[in-house]
Amino acid sequence: MDAAMLTTWWVWVAGGLVLAVAEVLVPGFIFLGFAIGAVVTGLLLAVGVSLTAPWLAVVFAVMSFVGFLVLRRAFPGQSGHVKVWDRDINDN
Repeated sequence: MDAAMLTTWWVWVAGGLVLAVAEVLVPGFIFLGFAIGAVVTGLLLAVGVSLTAPWLAVVFAVMSFVGFLVLRRAFPGQSGHVKVWDRDINDN
């Protein structure tokens, strides 16, 4: 991929959408942070922020990490405890 392609906003947004679809197919908050980072990077390019390819990579990495942290805060995972059922739904 050449540098001109990396500075095109719709490439970043399309990549983010592809990663979001991949998250639906492979659940576990693996790709969603990267999708958020790609979409935010694309939106920054769309509003007129002009960055070189290395700085775009830095913005993508930082926004992906922030997206991952926000997702972890919004959707906390299991704490490793096993659910113990006290009663059966068929008991009256």
